[in-house]
Amino acid sequence: MKEEVEDSLRVRRLPERGRYDRETINAILDEALFCHIGFVSNGQPFVIPTLHARVGDVLYVHGSQASRMLRQLRGGTEVCVTATILDGVVLARSAFNHSMNYRSVVVLGVAAEVEGAEKLEALRAVAEHVMPGRWDDVRQPNARELRATSVLRLSLDRASAKVRTGPPKDDDADIDLPIWAGVLPLRLVPSEPVPDARSGSPTVPGYVRGWRRGESPNR
Repeated sequence: MKEEVEDSLRVRRLPERGRYDRETINAILDEALFCHIGFVSNGQPFVIPTLHARVGDVLYVHGSQASRMLRQLRGGTEVCVTATILDGVVLARSAFNHSMNYRSVVVLGVAAEVEGAEKLEALRAVAEHVMPGRWDDVRQPNARELRATSVLRLSLDRASAKVRTGPPKDDDADIDLPIWAGVLPLRLVPSEPVPDARSGSPTVPGYVRGWRRGESPNR
């Protein structure tokens, strides 16, 4: 754990759930399929979902050159990136003590646009983050597509995590109530792949059939 945690990153509500070690932060970013980016444009707050990928101590996000978010972020706007994994519904004996088990990360900073070889490698990382094995199986981006796409990088120097695990935290006075309490674990499970009708009959790749994300800590 860091000896000093930036005040804006410190978990204040239920501080025992705060995690500041890079291993926890990296694991959550690597498992979460997408993130949300919060920023302010002309006084109006926006929160936009987007795909991401972590490479070492850097978080990459990408989008269209025409997107308002990417245009704003290229200008040096402070951003807040969040990624969340929902692990379970926590059912307590009282309505007040119901909760969720989750793992989340907040990253603060100013994003910078990348170009050239780093841009292509970042796009590869994003594709592999979503579907490992896919990048080498598809046509690579051409010059027009690269020009139409922006990739931004954000350092992970300013990041923290918040995690809740375990059973409900009922008041002692409610423990003997005849009400079922516990956790309903949740995880992301793929269904049967649906082929594009124009694809003919290629075999479904093994990386599609074998696609899995991490296991919930509740399991």
